[in-house]
Order: sequence, then structure tokens, then C-alpha cells
Amino acid sequence: MLYPVLGGLGALAALGAAAATNTRRRALAVVPPELRHPALYVPLNLGNAVVRAIARQVVPLTRTTIRPGVGLERRAVPATYTDPAVNLLIYRAGGHKAPSGALLWIHGGGMVVGAARQSNAWCSRVAEELGLLVVSLDYRLAPENPFPAALNDCYRTLCWLHDNAAELGLDRDRIAVGGESAGGGLAATVVQRAHDTGVPVRFQLLEYPMLDDRTVLRRAPRESDIYTWTPASNRFAWTAYLGRPPQEEDDRPYISAARRADPTGLPPTWIGVGDLDLFCSESVEYARRLREAGVACESRVEPGMYHGADALFDGKAASMTAFRIAMLDALRTALVEP
Repeated sequence: MLYPVLGGLGALAALGAAAATNTRRRALAVVPPELRHPALYVPLNLGNAVVRAIARQVVPLTRTTIRPGVGLERRAVPATYTDPAVNLLIYRAGGHKAPSGALLWIHGGGMVVGAARQSNAWCSRVAEELGLLVVSLDYRLAPENPFPAALNDCYRTLCWLHDNAAELGLDRDRIAVGGESAGGGLAATVVQRAHDTGVPVRFQLLEYPMLDDRTVLRRAPRESDIYTWTPASNRFAWTAYLGRPPQEEDDRPYISAARRADPTGLPPTWIGVGDLDLFCSESVEYARRLREAGVACESRVEPGMYHGADALFDGKAASMTAFRIAMLDALRTALVEP
């Protein structure tokens, strides 16, 4: 979720590592050696206004890589009477064959930080390796823009893809929605809303998704505060997004994917999460409920993986490389193969 922030705070992380307590070192012993990173010694609390302001500044300054041969186009979903324009990044590989499938990708950041450009590497990889049109968006962030601002931006972008399919060179019947962390949670609620309003979605790809606001009401897993997305950040993020602290009863539709009473009829799904991730339990539970409702759902729980580890170690650690390849394979099966 915060890998651009974590990567940009290397010096601070190194200082934190030097000053880490024995308790923290013992807790980090469960992390495989190949996945240990200085950022693990600096638990970020986005409820701190200074930390949040720094995080919002780091992403635009982070150098992100777009694969050679992949073109980047900037577009916008037009404003309406109630909502502003939504800025988009569109990734298209050279030699793109139309009509192709498409992936709407939603970035992470707890719905309080982040930007579309932080996913440049991943989005351009999907475009290059799978030949898909990939669209990422800058949705409005909380707490300045609470629910349903981000949901509306993401849903309007999905509708825009359908409305402009011919011009964009995509097949309306092969559109997937995906995202990482908070983006995964938004993707899941967008897909639910699309199902209810008759907007076709072929597949959803949920990477360690932020699915259930009620997680903040329950006892956090032991030592979970040492990992990159902490209970403190989770509580702040959900409170900022919902406009009030989470509570057991909240009947507003689409506030969090896990609150949906009946997931019957949702599209095939891939959910991946690490067993050291704060979102592990809610991801496993959502996958179980989807399968019980008759939805084809593949779930992957990666041993020793904490939140965002794949972004830090893709291509550097075999387990994280395999995790990313599994995501690509799921998209290939859903959108590319006959």
C-alpha cells in the first residue's frame, strides 16, 4: 500500500533499524530473511498529520518506471454537476491489438494517500505482457473527500471505459477491475455496485484488499503493529473515509465490501494476501463467502508476506516474484486466453 513512501524513507528507516528494540527484532524474526526491509522498523501512523503530509509529498516525487515500448496517455473522465473530473493514466503496449481486454487498476494508500502513478511499473507490465489496455485513476482522497467520493470516481471511470470502448479499442465483455490494498477494497465495492446497476465486469483482482471497516473494532493480530500497514493507520484511514469511526452497524451501501449480505452473482475473483498482513483474516473470509455463494474464487495466502512486500521485493525474492506472476496468470486466464 505504501511502498513509494517506504522506498522514499530509506534514510529514516535505517535510523529506525539502528534504534530498534529487542522486542521488535524478535517480532521480525517471523519475516523470512529475504523479505526483511529497513521500512519494517518504522511503523507509520497516517493519523499523524505530519506523517500523512510527508507521505502525500513522497509519491509525486518517487521515480516510477514504465516499461519500454509501453505508451502512457493522460485522459480525464469529464466532470458532472456533482463530481469533478477524474484524471486517468492509460497504458498501452506498442502493437496493441484491438479490441483487447482491459484492466481498471485502483491504487492503494488507505484512501488517504497515494496516486495513480505509483502503479506505473505494475500497470505497464500488465499492458506489455498481456496486451491489455490498463487504466489507473487519481480518485479523491479522504478525509478531505469522504465516502462516497472515491467510490464514485472509480465507478464513473468504469462506466467511462464502457462508454468509450470503441474509441479505446477494447472489448466491453473483457473488462476487469483490480487494485491493491485500499484500491483492492474500492475495486470490490465498485464491482458490487456495477453488478447491481448492470455494468458488466468480467473479473476482479484483489491484492491484499482493505475489505472490512469492522476490522478496527476487533483485537489486532499479535505484533501486527510492526508491519507496514498498522492497526493505528487502519483505524485512521477507515474513520477518514467513512466520515466517522467504524461501528458494527452501518447500513450505507458499498461502504466496505465485506458488509455485503449476499455476494451471489459477482464475477470470478482472485484474492492474494500474506499471512503476516493485517488484512489476512478479512481476505480469507471474503474469499470463503464468495465461494459459498457460488462465485469462482481463487485465493492465495503467502507465508511470511507482510503488506506490500511484493512491491518491495518483486524480482528480488522468489516468493514475491511468484506472487506477482500468479496475479498475471489470473488476468491472462480471465481476459486473454480463449
